[in-house]
Amino acid sequence: MKGVFLDYSSLDKNDLDFSGLKSCFDDFQLYASTTPEQVLERIQEADVVISNKVVLNAEHLQHAQNLKLILISATGTNNVDLVQTKQQGIVVCNCQGYGTAAVAQHTIALMLVLATSLIKYDHAVKQGEWNKSPIFCLLDFPIVELSGKTLGIVGYGELGQAVARLAEAFGMHVVVAALPNRTVDAGRVPFAELLPQVDFLTLHCPLTTETENLIGEAEFAAMKSSAFLINCARGGIVNEQALANALRQGQIAGAATDVLTVEPPKQGNILLADDIPNLIITPHSAWGSVDARQRIVSQMIENLNAFIDGNVIRQVN
Repeated sequence: MKGVFLDYSSLDKNDLDFSGLKSCFDDFQLYASTTPEQVLERIQEADVVISNKVVLNAEHLQHAQNLKLILISATGTNNVDLVQTKQQGIVVCNCQGYGTAAVAQHTIALMLVLATSLIKYDHAVKQGEWNKSPIFCLLDFPIVELSGKTLGIVGYGELGQAVARLAEAFGMHVVVAALPNRTVDAGRVPFAELLPQVDFLTLHCPLTTETENLIGEAEFAAMKSSAFLINCARGGIVNEQALANALRQGQIAGAATDVLTVEPPKQGNILLADDIPNLIITPHSAWGSVDARQRIVSQMIENLNAFIDGNVIRQVN
């Protein structure tokens, strides 16, 4: 059985163990990256193709006559033509839930950094401000305790629930939003009613037509001026211009985002301006712990072995 991994460098930073995956194949080719022009040549003899972000379109698939299984080393499937795979009888499996612990941890970390003004204090110390203090400590920036504060969660799947458990361990009061235009189930608060209540708002919902620009000018205006926004979901859920304006105008106290509308931001981004106060941006790295990435490798092995045994798991088409 021949396998090809088209873009392993999007997953591996020379810190993962691929030995278990390699042992599943008689012939296994690892490519750090693959350009669109290289796809046909690399997949045409393969029985199994692994891709994270490399696009596999209808033309590619039609020329891969041996292809039986596509393993996506991520959750998203938009890089694979699922209509064509169905026509050809190619099974497609993805990975799921591998980054829950990592993203939940990152979310809480961003909340703590904002609550403690950690970056500001670190910068002040390195600039010699502590040396000048007339007392033993430096308390120039506000410090907020998570304990007793209200956390609003938008998106209460596996990830949102993991964040809720960690937040409750800090003594936070957790409220869960019902998205606009949806039935308000028991235990949830209508989105518009939730916004004025929260001290922290964290997003864990997918980007859809329903959630695009979910947080904009009106939503920021409805929030407390002392509130913080955390976005470890998708960039398009928050209107970036509205966020920049809200921070500049002091409508909210601060924000942290692990995502932007275009990634990487090669053409720049509104939020990268240097005059936006109390904004933390991380480079879509929340999911990327070595544990989470190794878990992806393990799930791909599970998916492959299940396919061989005729009991397919995590199938997406």
